[in-house]
Amino acid sequence: MADSLIVSVSGVRGIIGDGLGPAPAVAFAQAHGTYLKGGRVLLSRDSRPSGTMLRLAVIAGLQACGCEVIDLGITPTPSVGVAVRRLNAAGAIQITASHNPAPWNGLKLFGEDGAVLSAARGAEIKQIYDSKSFALVSHDKLGRLSEDTPALKMHSERVLQLVDVERIRAGRFRVLLDANGGAGGPLGKMLLQSLNASPTVLGESADGNFVHPPEPLAENLTTVLPLVPKHQASIGFVLDPDADRLAIIDETGRYIGEELTLALAVMCRLNQERGPLVINMSSSRVTEDIAAKFGVPCHRAAVGEANVVARMREVGALMGGEGNGGVIDPRVGWVRDPFIGMALVLQLLAETGKPLSQLVAELPSYAIVKDKYAVSREGLPKLNAALEARWPEAKANRVDGLRLDWSDRWVHVRPSNTEPIVRVIAEAPTAAAAESLCKSVGAMLTV
Repeated sequence: MADSLIVSVSGVRGIIGDGLGPAPAVAFAQAHGTYLKGGRVLLSRDSRPSGTMLRLAVIAGLQACGCEVIDLGITPTPSVGVAVRRLNAAGAIQITASHNPAPWNGLKLFGEDGAVLSAARGAEIKQIYDSKSFALVSHDKLGRLSEDTPALKMHSERVLQLVDVERIRAGRFRVLLDANGGAGGPLGKMLLQSLNASPTVLGESADGNFVHPPEPLAENLTTVLPLVPKHQASIGFVLDPDADRLAIIDETGRYIGEELTLALAVMCRLNQERGPLVINMSSSRVTEDIAAKFGVPCHRAAVGEANVVARMREVGALMGGEGNGGVIDPRVGWVRDPFIGMALVLQLLAETGKPLSQLVAELPSYAIVKDKYAVSREGLPKLNAALEARWPEAKANRVDGLRLDWSDRWVHVRPSNTEPIVRVIAEAPTAAAAESLCKSVGAMLTV
């Protein structure tokens, strides 16, 4: 098999036994420990069984550089961000491959602010990793190891401080939560029970047993969708393995998806307070329309959590996020957080007294189509030039790959940060128009 290891400023990700194993995990941990010059580092992982092997390698690498390691165990990615700040850590490593299939795993790096490392800081660590210039310590200065599990409680308590708990409880909602054996089941259940939301939890045990493909897309949830009306639930929530993405299902069993997760959370938040928003270049314009309705600016950033967070800090954003179901509320942390997302959406249901299907019907209506192609990064500049030449009337934006905008539609073409693919995302007033635009671009990419 070809080496699957992807090393970038975002961390490292690959297939276990085909590129990713103990050696690169130790080296990347040493690079992070060297960059941090020792200090307290939190370690956590999603529920993939391979995480237990990588855990040992990461601990060894961090201790070898004099880091004090606190192992949080299986923990959602946003909870790690909360714990970094609460425990005054210098940084953290989350062992996860996010939405990738079960054979994959990886390392995601955090700084002292509880945010995923910026591209600039990630590049410094990658340089240390590539050069193998690790700052190893002597036997008497090796870092200590301890285990603690406060992150879930810390995270739940913070979310509950930020919503109208009594109003949500009074709604007496029934909720279906599909954790799919990922890291988010225990915290999701804890939070929903605190909100008197009568949760039915699928895949509650964080054992890495993915009953369906882990990315929370409609095509992967065909067995889950009908369970929402079957259990007479007001709403269905679906998490990815490390619980930093949230997809939504309405009370009829219709897939609302990830694109509207941020829009619904933003609606609730703007009812509380006004302020700027930040979304990425591939997110639906629904959030822009909501921002205009409330009279607040909505800024665009390059795709990637770190890029969105950087822009949020620049403009003092009230909230931000990405169209992959990622809600970023700086009151909780600088990480995509489905748990504050769930609480805000439930509060919106409680405040309006409307079923989710009606709330969605009242939103601006667009169709978004996402596709991906195996195209080399080296060939992209030439292909992008061809795309611009084909549609000279469109406004071109090259901040992140190539985005072409028309008055009522757009298409974004960019290489993935985490997979060896090129993503093509199009949005238009109808599904047929969006699909046509997406396929037209795809045909040019595969020539």
